[in-house]
Amino acid sequence: MSEKPKFYITTPIYYPSDNLHIGHSYCSTAADTMARFKKQTGYDVFFLTGTDEHGQKIERKAAEAGVTPKAYVDQIVAGIKDLWKLMDVEYDDFIRTTDERHVKAVQKIFRQLYDQGDIYKSEYEGLYCTPCESFWTELQLKDGCCPDCGRPVEKTREESYFFRVSKYQDWLIDYIKTHPDFIQPPSRAAEMLNNFLLPGLQDLCVSRTTLKWGIPVDFDPKHTVYVWIDALTNYINALGYGSDDDSLYRKYWPADIHLVGKEIVRFHTIIWPIMLHALGLPLPRQVFGHGWLVMGGGKMSKSKGNVVDPVKLCNRYSSDAVRYFLMREMPFGADGEFSNEALIRRINSDLANDLGNLVSRSVAMNEKYFGGVIPVPAAYTELDRKLIDMAEGLWEKVEANMNALQFSGALVEIWKLIGECNKYIDLTTPWILAKNEADRPRLGTVLYVLLECTRIVAVLIAPTMPRTPERIFAQIGVTDEAQKTWASVKTFGGLVPGLMVKKGEALFPRIDVARELALLEAEQAAEKEELPAPQDEEKTVFTQKDLCQFEDFEKVQLVVAKVLKCEKVPKADKLLMSTLKVGDTERVVVSGIAKYYTPEEMVGKKVVLLANLAPRKIRGVESHGMLLCAVNADESKLRLLTVDGDMEDGCEIG
Repeated sequence: MSEKPKFYITTPIYYPSDNLHIGHSYCSTAADTMARFKKQTGYDVFFLTGTDEHGQKIERKAAEAGVTPKAYVDQIVAGIKDLWKLMDVEYDDFIRTTDERHVKAVQKIFRQLYDQGDIYKSEYEGLYCTPCESFWTELQLKDGCCPDCGRPVEKTREESYFFRVSKYQDWLIDYIKTHPDFIQPPSRAAEMLNNFLLPGLQDLCVSRTTLKWGIPVDFDPKHTVYVWIDALTNYINALGYGSDDDSLYRKYWPADIHLVGKEIVRFHTIIWPIMLHALGLPLPRQVFGHGWLVMGGGKMSKSKGNVVDPVKLCNRYSSDAVRYFLMREMPFGADGEFSNEALIRRINSDLANDLGNLVSRSVAMNEKYFGGVIPVPAAYTELDRKLIDMAEGLWEKVEANMNALQFSGALVEIWKLIGECNKYIDLTTPWILAKNEADRPRLGTVLYVLLECTRIVAVLIAPTMPRTPERIFAQIGVTDEAQKTWASVKTFGGLVPGLMVKKGEALFPRIDVARELALLEAEQAAEKEELPAPQDEEKTVFTQKDLCQFEDFEKVQLVVAKVLKCEKVPKADKLLMSTLKVGDTERVVVSGIAKYYTPEEMVGKKVVLLANLAPRKIRGVESHGMLLCAVNADESKLRLLTVDGDMEDGCEIG
């Protein structure tokens, strides 16, 4: 038996942010999808991810939190691993730059580059961006700020070690020009050449004396290895490069694909290849710089208040739905717009209407007309052959798109088959065929074709949606692992007649778009993490909203409610959970008012309750209604609407 071909894929090692958002999940989902596809098609795959835990940002944040840097990152890294588990990101190794194996390897690499004259000691004086951990010249600044993140830079002067990247500039220019697949998409290669390499490289600062949270230079301990020799070498250090056991390095290096965000392409396609070349090591076969997932035209960031929590999305819609959206919504490499509405509409149209209906209708008709037993197909008609040919040739189109990292293109091809299957149902009209015994063989053929196409679809979507295929297989009676393999979809007819189908729950229930968006808006308002920036004028500005009709207002039910008890919602600093008496009933309402009221202050108040608001879960607590409040423009003041006098709870307001 021949040895499997090797495939090594990496994501960048992530900065351990306590606010990991859906944009970070985009890259990891893509890497996991590619790794699963390669495993499915017969490769021996190694998938690496991890965290970049050193640097001034971490040092400062830990000090602000009153803990050590290691304790600070340990807690965040645990959350990152939990997120990848929730999203079914199945890596083979997770490297942390605080790992002892990494520390030793970095020190060895630094010493080798120094000993051979590629690193030298000098003094740095210039401009430094702490959030990006990057040095800049005056000419590189944009409006006096960091050109990458737009934040202010700091002037710094200190003794440093420098890496002679300028020595290898001409070599790298030639390499990129003679290896057109090395940097993808091609626009990224042009950017590296025109913006950085051709204008000329300056030697790179690779140590700091004012930074202590990092890896010390073992032969000069007052120096700490600066970010890029530390961070970039993880790709070989995780494989045991330079250690007593480098078997994984010898097996998997060079990497087949480094997946990185476009903002760090420069480091991965200039510093990293020069470093490898100086060490005498082969370069990765490809660095793919993908675009950003943006909101309102801007990159997601906590400072902008436009981050989206992937945990909430997965818990609300399923990890497969979120993964499908990320891989389907935009061509990989380009920027893509995220919105709750786009996600919900994609779930409804593609997953509920197209895929869900195909599975549901095919299984239901087979149960109704054949008692759940998959029939033996009779002779195929021209109409059948058209669909069968499409199904048999689908794997090649999917493979071509996947190998080019065009995940969206692969899914488009799969959904073309799903769409044709749903049309096929309308054209063949099984419900009419079922009325005549003479048409029973034809009916059996139609249902077999539909169920076999469904099996093929289930196999092909597995890299993107790892949980859904088994749910489909359970409904169409497939238990034989051989019918779930990539090889099995290359020939139509793998589904065995005689198997029993069994209709299950809807794969992806339809969502009421308007209601769901209203609920999300209300939740985001209640759980808002950051207050908006103060207005220029310190006064409340009233702005009239769109007029509503009287019949719209009549739907609103406002009542008097008495607060019987109140407590804080666990792990939610801004939320209070109030138990209200409303006439003869009690109900629980969660409100984002903990900044303005203590639980003790709430008890006994008679408040105004929006009573007929649809229930929603907030931090695991089901809230039934909303308390009415008045709030000023900068949200520095908030007051509950209360009722004077002896008005009884339960009385309607209007």
